[in-house]
Amino acid sequence: MDLAPRPPAWRAGALDELAERRFDVLVIGGGIVGAGIANEATRAGLSVALVDRSDFGSATSSASSKLIHGGLRYLRLGDIRLVREAHQERRALMRVVAPHLVRRLTFLLPVYRRGPYRRLEIQTGLWLYSTLARERLGGLVAPERAVKSAPGLRLEGLQGCGLYSDAWTHDSRLCLANVRAAADRGATVLNYAEAVELRAANGRVREATVSDRIADRTVDVRARAVINATGPWIDSVRLLEDPSAAPSSRLSKGVHAVLALPQPWSAALTIPHDRVRVSFAVPWEGMLLLGTTDTLYEGDPADVTATEQDIEQIFAEASVALDPQVLRRDAVRATFAGVRVLPGAEGATASARRETVLLRGPKGMLTIAGGKLTTYRRIALDALGELRSDLGLHRIDRAPAPLPGAADLHDAAQQVARAFPELEPPVRLHLAHLYGLLALEVLEAARDEPALLNRIHPDGPDIAAQATYAWAREWACTEEDVFRRRTTLALRGLGVADTEPLGA
Repeated sequence: MDLAPRPPAWRAGALDELAERRFDVLVIGGGIVGAGIANEATRAGLSVALVDRSDFGSATSSASSKLIHGGLRYLRLGDIRLVREAHQERRALMRVVAPHLVRRLTFLLPVYRRGPYRRLEIQTGLWLYSTLARERLGGLVAPERAVKSAPGLRLEGLQGCGLYSDAWTHDSRLCLANVRAAADRGATVLNYAEAVELRAANGRVREATVSDRIADRTVDVRARAVINATGPWIDSVRLLEDPSAAPSSRLSKGVHAVLALPQPWSAALTIPHDRVRVSFAVPWEGMLLLGTTDTLYEGDPADVTATEQDIEQIFAEASVALDPQVLRRDAVRATFAGVRVLPGAEGATASARRETVLLRGPKGMLTIAGGKLTTYRRIALDALGELRSDLGLHRIDRAPAPLPGAADLHDAAQQVARAFPELEPPVRLHLAHLYGLLALEVLEAARDEPALLNRIHPDGPDIAAQATYAWAREWACTEEDVFRRRTTLALRGLGVADTEPLGA
């Protein structure tokens, strides 16, 4: 199937809209936080423009551990409030917002004879964690039972495994679903569009010059409020408002490796390394996701990569709890790296609090620093609350609302099966997971072109209709946009994608 990029004809119309409309809110940065803000702002009845210098979700928001979780280790750091809030958001995402995308997963925390924790500590901590999560889990299971859920679990010195529950997701698609929700309510959204200048009127930032990195065209975007949600680039955008702005945060580098699994896993592992830091081994999309590292990063966020030293660290840490037959270098399908924003953090990055800070610049721009994938919705609502007086918002509805396509996973898969019975069951389930009920929309073009039901690669469940849909409805502009963020191909090691925007 030819996946060569097609000319993105829709971009000209989006640029015209950016230039001609006057918006209530301009959101700079289309990662999960910026996309979440755009979604919630349109829910509140505001007109919104959303721009990103690269693809939506192409930086930190597609380089996460793919977990929707309370953050077990945050209990050790004393962040009980953060854990409670994260559990509340996890429940909202699983039950209402995106039940097809956010799926429950059992976690095992192995307790080894010479490990950093004793059995009683684990039991007490997991009891508190499960209580905050409103779960009945939190006990210990025997090694012989644990290894059935995680084949390859290292049994030498294993005294038992703590048991608790969290969830996993496809982070890029969760971000795209929020962009789609905002666009469906009238937001103008444009990727590969960089804010290069900010201008003030009456002492407030009211206008931004946005440069289209594909068509080499600039437009001026007017808005009553400007939000800087650019993640690792927040300080660069702050300098556009105030050239004397001091750095607000540091960056922590996180690297992951994706491995082929010799046997299916039904549970993930949380592997403790000291009294604070853990790493994960998570069954994800039929593979095993290992990571993450947590080291200070001082370079350009656009240049972050997974080095050989990073991969060696991931394997060394995973070997604490996994047997060598799982940790084969020839099993690696993909690696990826990203950076986290640590607001005002000092000391070791691993022990820094994962808090969110809202900063108001001297000319009124609101900057969002830090945050977690799990709590993106709460962060978005807090950002709107900060701008309530600027925008004349009398009430903000904080109740969770379904994203486009939101549905029970198996209900969505059954609807796909009824409409396209010729699809193999694993493909139906895969489409239902990534799109929910929108899977039927993805497949619509296949009624006239049955070849779109074919797999793009025989070793993966993604089909040609997904690529067609990505170009037509999901703002894809490069092959990498399709392979890495709209399908699972790149992380399966099944596609080589062009990393340059069309026309660049």
